[in-house]
Parts: sequence; C-alpha cells; structure tokens
Amino acid sequence: MSLVKPFRALRYDPERAGPLESVVAPPHDVVRPGQREELHEASPYNAIRLTRPDDPAEAGRLFNAWIEEGVLVREPEPAVWILEETYTGPDGAERTRRSLVARVRMSRYGEGEVFPHERTFRRQKQFRLELLRATRTKLSPVFFLHEGSTPAHPEGPPDLEAAFEGVASRLWRVTGPAAVTAALELVRGPLIIADGHHRYETALRFHEENGTEETAYVLGVLVAHDDPGLEIFPTHRLAGPPIPEPNGRFRLTELPGGAADGLARLGELPRDRPAFVLLHRGGATLAETDPVADGPAGELDTAVLDALGLDDVRFTPSAEEAERAVASGEAAAAFLVRAPTVEQVEAVALAGETMPQKSTYFFPKLTSGLLFAPFDE
Repeated sequence: MSLVKPFRALRYDPERAGPLESVVAPPHDVVRPGQREELHEASPYNAIRLTRPDDPAEAGRLFNAWIEEGVLVREPEPAVWILEETYTGPDGAERTRRSLVARVRMSRYGEGEVFPHERTFRRQKQFRLELLRATRTKLSPVFFLHEGSTPAHPEGPPDLEAAFEGVASRLWRVTGPAAVTAALELVRGPLIIADGHHRYETALRFHEENGTEETAYVLGVLVAHDDPGLEIFPTHRLAGPPIPEPNGRFRLTELPGGAADGLARLGELPRDRPAFVLLHRGGATLAETDPVADGPAGELDTAVLDALGLDDVRFTPSAEEAERAVASGEAAAAFLVRAPTVEQVEAVALAGETMPQKSTYFFPKLTSGLLFAPFDE
C-alpha cells in the first residue's frame, strides 16, 4: 500500500467563484476575532463557510450546492501538486517553502509511518468529525515533515496562485504516471505531523467508522525536513499574576538589555538544557538548568515552563510584543523561549513523546481553500 498517492482535486472555478484570493481562508483553528465575519463579506463562496461553520450539516448542504452550481469543479485526472509559499517571517526575513500536495495514508500513531509531536483536545475533534461526515471531503490539509527531498522549482507559470495574509501561494499540477511517480519518490517516511494534529486524528476516526480504502487517505502538504524555506519560530508566553519564582534547579542571571539581550543569550546556550528569559516590570532574568536526561521532550524550554504552573497564559511569536505587554501592565510577566529545532521535533515524535501545547510555530500556516480532497478515491 502506497504511503502517498495522487488525487483528483476539487477546486474553485474562478469564473464562477471569483478570484482565488477572495475565497481562501486561514486554518479553522487560527481565525482571529472578527475575521470570520470579514471573510463572509469577502465572498459568498469563501472557504471559511465550510471550514468554520455554525452547523456542520449546513456546511454539507452548502458544499454540495457549490458543486452543483459549478463553483467547485473536479480535476479530470489524478495529480500531485507542487506548492510554493513565499513569505516574510516574524524575524523579517523572506523565505520560500516548497512542498508536495498529495494524499497520505493514515495509520494509528506507532502502528505505521505517521507520528505526532503535540497533544490534542477532544472537543475540537468532535466538531471536525461531524463536519467530515457532512461533507465527506478533506477540506484543509495536514502539514507533514518527511525525510526525503524538496521538489525542483517547476517550469512555466503556476496553475493556481493566491496571495493571502502576506503569503504568496503558487501551485503547479503534476500529471502523467511517470511524472507523478517521480514526484512521489521524493517523499520518504517516517512522516511527522508539523501542524494539523486535530485534522489528522479526526480523519483517522472517520476512516475507522467507514472502514473503506477510499477514506484511508488524508490530504497532506509534505515538506522535506531540510527544505530551506522550513522554519520554526518560538511561541513566547505571557502570564498573569502571580509570577512564579524560578529557583531551585535554575541558575539565574540578571540581564541589563531586556528582551533583545535575552534572546541573544538564549541563542548562545546548548540545546541539551532548557532555559528561558523572564521579563517583569523590574527587568529581565535568564533562567537555565543543567543538561537533562529524561528524553528529548525534557530538553525543551516549554517543558520547564509547563512545570512552573503559569496562570492566564497567552502566546505571541514576537518578543517585542511580549516586552510591550509587560511594560504596559497588560501582562504581569513574559517568558521568552527558543523555538525547537526540526531535529528536536523529529526526536520527540519518533521517541513516542509529545511536546507541551504551543511549543512549535511552523510559519506560515497552510492556506485553506486552495484544494479540497473528497473521500471517494
């Protein structure tokens, strides 16, 4: 059984739906307050009406109506797609991430070639399951890391392209048995779920309900672990009072330079020991431990922060925003951390461990609405 396969994508017809930029959306779990209403106003066909509905049954009716009206059209033959995403990260650097879009065979964790790195919440998965039952289609892709190679930059103009929230997405269709085989041979397992754990686990449960070969595959975006555009950014913590006292196992160093000094000092530390920078109204403190020997997850900065028991926790990828929040009194303290490396993510996943929530920030998030994958192949 193949780990990855081509598929006959369902996609928007721009002549009926309008420009692709007006119908794409962020993943359902990162829609900011008020954005759902903005996207509803952007187009009556925006993908947010399917991926973030009030009622899964209504999303199913709407989805089928769009197919009948020709708003969504089916590709005539199976294909894989090369996806390029050009973006500027939170660090201000421009990068291009290149990947393959294909169907990925699912398996329970530990029983196949797919491994998680984060924990999930049951409530979110139940709603997504009802949505899958109503549409019988994978509406948003799962982001996978793999051990193979990045596809070469395609020749000619892209078949689909859309700019959304600062990310330029371009898609090239790869068809024909020889070309598809060559593209899929670039992918090598094991596969690590970088983003979309809830989507994957929900699709797996849907498959176990149906028990058919058609539902055994999930829509995936597959990025090589050494792709030059692959970047993980940190997710810093903002916390309310009381501020926990980092003592005991921590060596503490007062820092005169605030957040910028803290990030520089964090970057100099070896990766075998957790550390963080505490920002408070009185200044900044570097807290570091000795090397740990309790598995790869224990080496993460977020692991020791979880053990501190922070209250009223919020998250930001920006150290400057964290520093401003503390200075203004919006937060009692901020905790700056290092992003895990790709190697750490892989080590945690393959060891059968999971990271604390919000340990990784794979930027940018995948855009929803570029391609859909019905569970009928």
